[in-house]
Amino acid sequence: MLYIVSCKKNTEDIIGPPPPPPPPPVGIVDNDPLLLGNPTNAQTSVSLPENYLRNYDYYKIAYSQSRAIPVWVAWHLQSEDLGSSPRRDDFRTDAGLPAGWYQVQDYSYSGSGFDRGHNCPSADRTTSIPANSSTFLMTNMIPQSPRLNQGPWAGLEDYTRTLVGSTKEAYIFMGNYGQGGYNTNNLFFATIDAGRITVPANIWKVIVLLPKGTNDLTRIDTSAIVLAVNMPNDNRLYSTGGNAVWRNYITTISNLELQAGNNAVMLDLFKEVAVNVKSYLKLKVYQ
Repeated sequence: MLYIVSCKKNTEDIIGPPPPPPPPPVGIVDNDPLLLGNPTNAQTSVSLPENYLRNYDYYKIAYSQSRAIPVWVAWHLQSEDLGSSPRRDDFRTDAGLPAGWYQVQDYSYSGSGFDRGHNCPSADRTTSIPANSSTFLMTNMIPQSPRLNQGPWAGLEDYTRTLVGSTKEAYIFMGNYGQGGYNTNNLFFATIDAGRITVPANIWKVIVLLPKGTNDLTRIDTSAIVLAVNMPNDNRLYSTGGNAVWRNYITTISNLELQAGNNAVMLDLFKEVAVNVKSYLKLKVYQ
């Protein structure tokens, strides 16, 4: 008599357990703004003038020489970053840019009808005078419609600090894309400062929130809180009503990447997060 012995195995036995999250990039540690990944593979190289990496210790940026504004700015936020240091208001040029690059001055936005809109906010760096002062470099600024900057955008910044509180930490990215916005007089401008500074069409932010701890990259899973917004740089929209509320501009990271992908530099967030987690988080909608 012939006996047949089944060799069938569970799918888990055949495929094995899911792969572990990738290790942090070399030289990147907890609380580093780029722990979750460098969204455009920016490098500190003059051969990449539209994607030039700058490290200001308190935040990191990818800078565009031709636009004279950041591509994105990344920073980490927790209660230890919040103190009693006063706002410095010492807007100034970044003399550390490569030789021959145009340096935006503290007065370059004067008369434009646009605010000098912070990327990394002054209020996110109040533990010391150097920390706060670092946020007033003009390479941390974009021409931002006043009602946007002082309305829903400021509201989102305040809300983020409330979210972090004393028990959580956040990895934050802010960026922009497109060209052309409406200033305080509701007039359209593609550039300011005699054409040297691009006015972006849209401004976005992505926040990843998790409980305070160590080994952050390995702790980021599908339960992580993700908040993404995408707002038009249009002063006409934010005077009253729902348009003045940041929640009405919530989006997904996948949609944001698709919209921002029209720029010369492609945007790809969370490169260092485990693939299955990254895919889930990019479709997550903040509630």
